[in-house]
Amino acid sequence: MKQLLRNSIDAAVARLLASGELILDGGVDYQVETPKRADHGDFSTNIAMLLAKPLRRAPRDIAAALCDILGTDELFDQVDIAGPGFINFTVANEFIFAVLDEIDRSGVGFGSSTIGAGRKIQVEFVSANPTGPLHIGHGRGAAIGSVMANLLTASGFDVCREYYVNDAGRQMDILAMSVFLRYLQSCDHAISFPQSGYQGDYIAAIAASYGAQLPAGGTPAPNFSAAADEDDQERVLDLLISAVRTSLGDAAYAHLRGHATHLILEEIRHDLEAFGVRFDVWYSEASLAAEGHIDTAIGQLENNGHLYTKDGARWFRSQELGDEKDRVIVRENGQKTYFASDIAYHMDKFERGFTQIIDVWGADHHGYVPRVKAAIQALGADPQALDIVLVQFASLVRGGEKVAMSTRSGEFVTLRQLIDEVGVDAARFFYVMRRADQHLEFDLDLATAQSNDNPVYYVQYAHARICSVFRQLRESPFENDANATVVSSALQTLAERKLAMLLATFPDLVTSAAMGREPHALTQYLRDLAQEFHAYYNSNKILVDDGGVRTARLHLIAAVRQVLANGLALLGISAPESM
Repeated sequence: MKQLLRNSIDAAVARLLASGELILDGGVDYQVETPKRADHGDFSTNIAMLLAKPLRRAPRDIAAALCDILGTDELFDQVDIAGPGFINFTVANEFIFAVLDEIDRSGVGFGSSTIGAGRKIQVEFVSANPTGPLHIGHGRGAAIGSVMANLLTASGFDVCREYYVNDAGRQMDILAMSVFLRYLQSCDHAISFPQSGYQGDYIAAIAASYGAQLPAGGTPAPNFSAAADEDDQERVLDLLISAVRTSLGDAAYAHLRGHATHLILEEIRHDLEAFGVRFDVWYSEASLAAEGHIDTAIGQLENNGHLYTKDGARWFRSQELGDEKDRVIVRENGQKTYFASDIAYHMDKFERGFTQIIDVWGADHHGYVPRVKAAIQALGADPQALDIVLVQFASLVRGGEKVAMSTRSGEFVTLRQLIDEVGVDAARFFYVMRRADQHLEFDLDLATAQSNDNPVYYVQYAHARICSVFRQLRESPFENDANATVVSSALQTLAERKLAMLLATFPDLVTSAAMGREPHALTQYLRDLAQEFHAYYNSNKILVDDGGVRTARLHLIAAVRQVLANGLALLGISAPESM
């Protein structure tokens, strides 16, 4: 609907320019918005106010000239000037209700567009370390990332959904050591477990699986005496890892680490699929080093003059490119940092041909944003081609109390447990219904309530209610003519007009939510649509005796049902026919 208005406004400006009444070099980036007050019309634009300065004319004079043209456009019933120069529009009913036929023709495709023009875009999300099951914090990133990808796909982009597997680095060594210690304990070795090791029950399960592969008699315990004499917990971990690696040897240690990583990744895949999240690519961090991508990226930074040596380490001049300070990418001992891997990974993304990259990160990674953008610029790519969506933490509230989470201690609620308790639909809706950068308290009591207070229940119930009307129609003496072309004159109430107008804005909503990286806007739209429908249904009988009115109302609610189903599908949520 907004695009129709823009077409009319652009045509009116073009007519004034052609007549010589206006002389303008270039255009202006004006807005078309919905006024807060209903008596201000259906839409409003600020174009006259933006044209005032370049044209050196009063905004109201420009608005008056535009209104003279726009007032003859059959799209509008009324065009008015408001305030200092806003132009308010009231759309003609026949154009508003024409959306019902469009929805009937388009079906599941209503809301989709080709604005993306097939451009390749990557959405990388979740990317949790494979050191334990996904918890409810990971679930929010999974929901937001997958809905964002769905919106972009509906907007015509060629979307790649990617999971970056952090299978390299110290945390994987801590995992392997933790599994091996639990294995030794299961063999009755008197070994204490470090406080900073991974302590969840899943570690014992992996240890049992690992032990089942070993030959009879198992393997002897390493010498942990050095670790026993150390007080610093991080140093303890390093000594334990070294002892395990030395005792097993490189090949056996690699098998232990790979076995633990594989089992956890398989559980992560399984949980995400159960949550309705599937990835096109699972990208291994370890492959970056194995395939030489990190060395290539460092070499390119070197060639571009962005590295220097200090205290034996290699530093990236990121401060010159907007970061708060320079960053080490190769330590004095020759070990490459995590940041070096991040640089190589993002370089590879651009080399794969993506025109836009979206990273969905936890809010605790906000400090990484300027350094990664600086690296992209230093590599010769456009930092504006990278969008980073920061997702605030999600806390679980049970019985009015928050549940503490800690991956290493094992005291956390897994995504699987949440799904089992509230279901996929409620979990996904609740995760997405607030802005990504807002903290979310996930209220279990509300998510499981079968009442209008539960937003996902409220939306799904609207869909089920409409399905119920059509079941009643099949059992009634009335003819099922709901798909007949609607006559707008048969829809007389303000509520019917408001519903149709809301339906007409759905394609705009999908586009704006996709381009603005704001999936929460879709949940708010569906809540608004459900609210308008419930209010209409409670005040108006659908299956009336008057055939024309009945047909029109059935056509209206059928369109509401289709848009509810389309919106829920974008959220990855079911549209039940009965509840």
